[in-house]
Amino acid sequence: MQFGIFTVGDVTTDPTTGHTPSEHERIKATVAIARKAEEVGLDVMAFGQHHNPPFAASSPTTTMAYVAAQTERLLLSTSTTLITTTDPVRIAEDYAQLQHLADGRVDLMLGRGNTGPVYPWFGKDIREGIELAVENYALLHRLWREDVVNWQGKHRTPLQGFTATPRPLDGVAPFVWHGSIRSPEIAEQAAYYGDGFFSNHIFWPPTHTAQMVQLYRRRFEHYGHGKAHQAFVGLGGQAFIARNSQDAVRQFRPYFDNAPVYGHGPSLEEFTAGTPLSVGSPQQIIEKTLGFREYAGDYQRQLWLMDHAGLPLKTVLEQLDLLGEEVVPVLRKEFAALRPADVPEAPTHASLVAAGKDGAAHSVAPTSPHTSVADTVTGRSPLVEENHA
Repeated sequence: MQFGIFTVGDVTTDPTTGHTPSEHERIKATVAIARKAEEVGLDVMAFGQHHNPPFAASSPTTTMAYVAAQTERLLLSTSTTLITTTDPVRIAEDYAQLQHLADGRVDLMLGRGNTGPVYPWFGKDIREGIELAVENYALLHRLWREDVVNWQGKHRTPLQGFTATPRPLDGVAPFVWHGSIRSPEIAEQAAYYGDGFFSNHIFWPPTHTAQMVQLYRRRFEHYGHGKAHQAFVGLGGQAFIARNSQDAVRQFRPYFDNAPVYGHGPSLEEFTAGTPLSVGSPQQIIEKTLGFREYAGDYQRQLWLMDHAGLPLKTVLEQLDLLGEEVVPVLRKEFAALRPADVPEAPTHASLVAAGKDGAAHSVAPTSPHTSVADTVTGRSPLVEENHA
């Protein structure tokens, strides 16, 4: 099982000091956090993509390449790559280039993005978000697997005899996680391709997350990629850790109360009781995280948000020490003991190359007759598929 952190790159005022970091400070802090993540033994760091204030995260591949040059083992992912407003040709080429630079230490999570004003900045309409996610990934999937692509769709200009360069490292595309909180269409899409499904259930109760994950698992099996319990599931969350729970609550409360995404709503206590937010001692974080398995099943990736809401860099680095030294080692042991032998580990570049796959474990879409259901998942019409075949 992979353990790691994700960042959204928010530039937020520290409510306890009044200090607002500059964009330069925030970007450099992200790099320091990544180096610390590797130092304390975490497996993954995922980088956000945002194009609007108060975020400084518009070019994740730039940051990831810089981090790759300063790390040796850390797997670099995204949280998320905006499949709706980023051209799939650009994604195919940028992440293949990054894959080469990082010697394969790259995968990515695709997401729609939920900030309405951003869509028209890139010539898109948020009301077509699902359509864009479906069609753009259908093209991206092909660009990584076919040397020459002829393609026509609704949301971008056609491609004739196009080759994305560079080609994926070792002929193996980066593994893809489809990230979604509330869209069953995305869970279906992930299942259709046999890709991973990442539920960043940071704001949602377990019952909702359970429904989304169960849908993905059922459909993963339906499309012939394996048994439902063998599907690739990742979960998000946020943690704040102190040696004892009272200190954790006291230290984190002002950040929670003033955070743009948390504050002025349910109390910290209400939120921790009803969502994956974990605030407490290392043992409390361990117990709550182990509880995710009760409604998500055996899963492969756990990421925490650790640098949100104005937390200063010093505090974040101290949090990572506790996470890497006292929480994750126990979780590794406990989850490993619970997981059945036939549940696969999270795919990596090395495992995909060794398995001889063509881009991701179970990533080839099924070849059953094309139906309206398949069309809404792949973004390709029966006519287009017949011509492509």
